[in-house]
Amino acid sequence: MKKIISIFIISLFLTSCMTTETMVGAFKETPGREYKFDQKKQFWVLYGIIPLGKANTDTPTDGNCKVTTTLTLGDVLITGLTGGLVSSYTIKVTAKK
Repeated sequence: MKKIISIFIISLFLTSCMTTETMVGAFKETPGREYKFDQKKQFWVLYGIIPLGKANTDTPTDGNCKVTTTLTLGDVLITGLTGGLVSSYTIKVTAKK
């Protein structure tokens, strides 16, 4: 039981290292409150070599947004339970009101 708990805690710390944020347009300069505009999952097979489809996330009409790609706990569980044959990343689009 201790081994399972320690693996769980380690996986929580490792997921924070796998985040990429990209500011698109004038997102940084635009005033307003941030909100989640869209969120999708991108799946890969064979240890991340071959993508399964393409996660088409919606973007705001003005084009000002922040795209965040993250490896969440759910993504770690998918990869772990399939032995790495199937993996996923979460893609989130944030806009401002």
